[in-house]
Amino acid sequence: MFSALALSGSRALGQTATFDAFLAALWREAQPLGISRATFDAAFAGVTPDARVLGAMQHSPEYGKPFGAYIAAMVSASRLAGATRKAGQWADKLRAVEKTYAVPGSILVAIWGIESSFGEGSADHWDVFRCLATLAQAKLQAPYFHDELLDALKILQAQRIPRQQFLGSFAGAMGQPQFMPSSYLKYAVDFDGDGRADIWSSVPDVLASIANYLRAYGWQPGLSWGFEVLTPRNIDYRVSRDSFRDWRTRGFERLDGGRWPDSGDAILFFPAGAPGPTFLVTQNFVVLKTYNNSDAYALAVAHLADRINGAAPFRAAWPLNDVQPSRSERIALQKKLAALGYKVADFDGHLDFDLRDAIRAEEVKFGMTPDGHPGRALLQRLGIAAP
Repeated sequence: MFSALALSGSRALGQTATFDAFLAALWREAQPLGISRATFDAAFAGVTPDARVLGAMQHSPEYGKPFGAYIAAMVSASRLAGATRKAGQWADKLRAVEKTYAVPGSILVAIWGIESSFGEGSADHWDVFRCLATLAQAKLQAPYFHDELLDALKILQAQRIPRQQFLGSFAGAMGQPQFMPSSYLKYAVDFDGDGRADIWSSVPDVLASIANYLRAYGWQPGLSWGFEVLTPRNIDYRVSRDSFRDWRTRGFERLDGGRWPDSGDAILFFPAGAPGPTFLVTQNFVVLKTYNNSDAYALAVAHLADRINGAAPFRAAWPLNDVQPSRSERIALQKKLAALGYKVADFDGHLDFDLRDAIRAEEVKFGMTPDGHPGRALLQRLGIAAP
């Protein structure tokens, strides 16, 4: 019989052989892209798969955490104080970036603060190549991380950053704005004019790169992300999209006291179900989700930006019993809705507003309030959560 030590060694050898085969196949793809053998070998010298990465991917804070708790953590008093201070410190540069890209400085500072605490609490503690290779070999969200790994090699080949500084988050996001390698190649900007798009240490480059990203994804100048509203009694929850004018005609009230837009459309959004805060959100909210495909993240960025501009906290209280679905439950929900005939954009656990409309339709079937929120009762009815 094999001893436990021998079995462990055998398993390790098998994993090494599998990873070596993965790297050999990757090299055959990288070489035609202009990656030199020296660059490839430097990227993967001493690199092995990291099981911690796969575990971290399952416990992202955007999944499973109650909305109110997430917003409170992301828009804390200390972060708001830091954001206000940074907005003042970099006011001139923010005006220059906003003039160039037409994205509000408060949005840029909010993203900067949430992503890396303004570069002061950077999440860049993981080796990017090790993390991306782990995710690519595991075929997680394939071919996304595989392609990001090839883009990381392109960055290293172009000598944009030394190998020893190639650090990021467990998912491979880099620098103060936490750009994935593909985003760096497409959207990173040299705004300080030193000849290098430095998202690791140049604040002007960081702010301009975030702005360039949002503009490329369709940020509409002059359009609010949305605002909190008070819903009238006896509303038709099945209606999720309408013009601002029609929402106002239906009896919705803007809770921040601001002026209603003269034109444009908005989506009715219940992050924690009908008992919780209610929002009308615009296309710019959807653009914020391209930065991190999470409603909780986008709302946190939007709210922090508003607070930087002097707005008050949200008026309605978050439900104490709010239970948000985990990532695995979201994926199971997507698969269930696809099986029921609904169009599903991906199976990675992301809830877009089309999917929330599908959820509304299922809630109607079960005689539930059709608010588009996948609460425990709906997940139980669909056989996703235990009763």
